[in-house]
Amino acid sequence: MAKIMIQGTASSVGKSILVAALCRIFKQDGYKVCPYKSQNMSLNSYITLDGKEMGRAQVLQAYASGLEPEVYMNPILLKPTTDKKCQVIVNGEVYCNSSAQEYHNMKLEFSDMIKRQFEDIEKQFDIIVIEGAGSPAEINLRDRDIVNMGLAELVDAPVVLVGDIDKGGVFASLAGTIMLISEEEKKRVKATVINKFRGDVELLKPGIDMIEDIIKIPCAGVVPYFKLHLEDEDGAVEFKKSITAEIDIAVIKLPHISNFTDIDALKIEEDVSVRFIEKIEDFGSPDLLILPGSKNTIDDLLFLRNNGLEKLIKDYAEKNLLLGICGGYQMLGSRINDPYETETDKMYIDAMNLLDVETIFEKEKVKTRVKAAFCSDDSYSRIFGESLISEIDNQQKYIYGYEIHMGVSSYGKNAKPLFEIKEKNGELCSLNDGAVNENGNIMGTYIHGVFDSTFFREHIVNLIRDKKGIARKPSLVYENLREKELNKLADIVRKSLDMKMIYKIAGLI
Repeated sequence: MAKIMIQGTASSVGKSILVAALCRIFKQDGYKVCPYKSQNMSLNSYITLDGKEMGRAQVLQAYASGLEPEVYMNPILLKPTTDKKCQVIVNGEVYCNSSAQEYHNMKLEFSDMIKRQFEDIEKQFDIIVIEGAGSPAEINLRDRDIVNMGLAELVDAPVVLVGDIDKGGVFASLAGTIMLISEEEKKRVKATVINKFRGDVELLKPGIDMIEDIIKIPCAGVVPYFKLHLEDEDGAVEFKKSITAEIDIAVIKLPHISNFTDIDALKIEEDVSVRFIEKIEDFGSPDLLILPGSKNTIDDLLFLRNNGLEKLIKDYAEKNLLLGICGGYQMLGSRINDPYETETDKMYIDAMNLLDVETIFEKEKVKTRVKAAFCSDDSYSRIFGESLISEIDNQQKYIYGYEIHMGVSSYGKNAKPLFEIKEKNGELCSLNDGAVNENGNIMGTYIHGVFDSTFFREHIVNLIRDKKGIARKPSLVYENLREKELNKLADIVRKSLDMKMIYKIAGLI
């Protein structure tokens, strides 16, 4: 069975995006290809069509492969809740909450499951492109490793080791990684790749010759630094603070920020700048302020309260456009209750009281794919004004996304729902979601990916354009752009790597 594993000298060297590139290249070349990452640590997750939770990186890789994302591509997902604890999700379902030590002790429990699942995948595809995590040189974790060399050994996979030259020290990191792994593991490393190179590659060639001589492993190529409209690895995301376009959209950078891929689609609007706020001095006067999702809503609300950002948000909300997504939506309500100590030992906390909703954290997590529309003419006339209603009515006005939350929110007497959910996991329904205030400038929703929907993004951004005296523009369809960008990615990587060597390593020739 053909397979190839991409490991890195460290986190954020570009493993995820290179796996996506190889998946698209193999697909273009006529192979049935599947991405795989046994264990992913990420606060950016996604809900599959059957209501299971998986990491976002494997979602992009699935799209690159021409597949619908499914949890077998990422059977274990770790979602940190604090510096020392995380929620463990196995095969798309919450398995437990554990400390780092507890999880380290239980990892070998999953080896048989991983091997069995991988063998099933091998039967369905021509090639599997596997992604490691962090670095194989984390020698303190090797004895229970199920995601780097431990996985390579378990499924008998050849390895390509990737180093990031943009950070500096790429030759030392390649040599150091090889030095720290065992002799048997070194035999698995068939090639190296130097990633994120800027400049004249001819100047790099003497260094490549020397590192090949030192570690006795060939270099399969040098991939240039590039910028595409594709999701980054978690650790590689740049939380920019500068304003670079006419429309200033600001996102509160919460300590436990999750699903910040929700704002990626906004970045494709040519006159929109997306920046992040961490402290009072960053605030400024944004045209739209977004309170994003959080893996620890109560702690993040206290963070905003203690550093003064909560007061600025409440002052801003008196006249300006504010949107809360998931945990951010819960913060905008009147109160958050945690009777089962899901997040903290606090039984409840008063929230910002900007929307008349109250949240209770339940024991079970809500995980659904949804199709929604504005709840009524009233809800979108509050936001867009009467003049836009006929224009909106004549368009396809559905929002597609997904929900991942422990909290259940109930409406007070002054609350108005924002959306009506028409479908959950493919089944017809009629349920309220989110809320909007009387003036239409404060909104909250549980729907992740709300801006991926062209309809909602276009009308929100055009509302801002109207206020600023900027001509309206149609929005691009995010999914169409993603396909074009994946093809661009494949072209860049195909030209940069010795693809004959890659095919030979994978066992395809």
